[in-house]
Amino acid sequence: MHAPASRPSVSLGALFAAATGHASLLWQFSRRELAGRYRGSLLGFGWAVVNPLLLLAVYTFVFSVVFALRWDGPIQDRAGFALVIYTGMIVHAFFAECLTRAPTLIVDHRNLVKRVVFPLHMLPWSVLLVAAFHYAVGVLLVAAALLVRSGALPASAIALPALWVPQALLALGIAYGFAALGVYLRDLAQLAGFIALTLLFMSPVFYPVSAVPPAWRFLLDVNPLAALIEATRGALLYGRWPSPALLVTLWLLGLAVAWLGFYGFQRTRRGFADVL
Repeated sequence: MHAPASRPSVSLGALFAAATGHASLLWQFSRRELAGRYRGSLLGFGWAVVNPLLLLAVYTFVFSVVFALRWDGPIQDRAGFALVIYTGMIVHAFFAECLTRAPTLIVDHRNLVKRVVFPLHMLPWSVLLVAAFHYAVGVLLVAAALLVRSGALPASAIALPALWVPQALLALGIAYGFAALGVYLRDLAQLAGFIALTLLFMSPVFYPVSAVPPAWRFLLDVNPLAALIEATRGALLYGRWPSPALLVTLWLLGLAVAWLGFYGFQRTRRGFADVL
């Protein structure tokens, strides 16, 4: 008589061991995903730079020229307006990429599900790494523009890693949760695009927080993406340091979301093979 298989660990240690314990495999999957996305295109990895710049040009024209929107803060010219928008865009795009890729992650790798020795819980980390690559390209573009514009980055830019960690944890939790749900709810892949688009307009990407009527400001107060966008802009563009209270809140929230997503993934993964 065979002993029942042990249940997958759901501890925080197991969450991070999914990346550190399979670093080589994780790197291979992430590199293959990036290479496959740009394979055969004329510009190759250049699209990681060109695509967001094209979107930036369109959005800047629409919101600064057509709608004549103005931004609160020290940056008032059109070039500065573009940087403000672009900084918000790259933070949102990081979450959107994890959110929209995750629902089909396990389905697309169904051939690996029945391989008992394969670490399925490593796959959401690969989504995170690919999204982090595009995010890093965006941050470097903003930093380069600031150096050309003013010759230096604000000292508060060194606080950015303190924002990146909870940002990554939030995105990882979303990736784990949506990856597990996507196996059982195939419509989630279609819904994820709508959720990402809703977050784009429900976060202060194209408008300042002050433009939101006070009666509706609570929607931004409960939106961690809004807090991350504002804090990233402050540290990178305005020389404004994130408050310790905000950092503590974001770190605790990030850890909680990452663990909850991981918990749901680990508790449901044994049923993946039956569904697929």
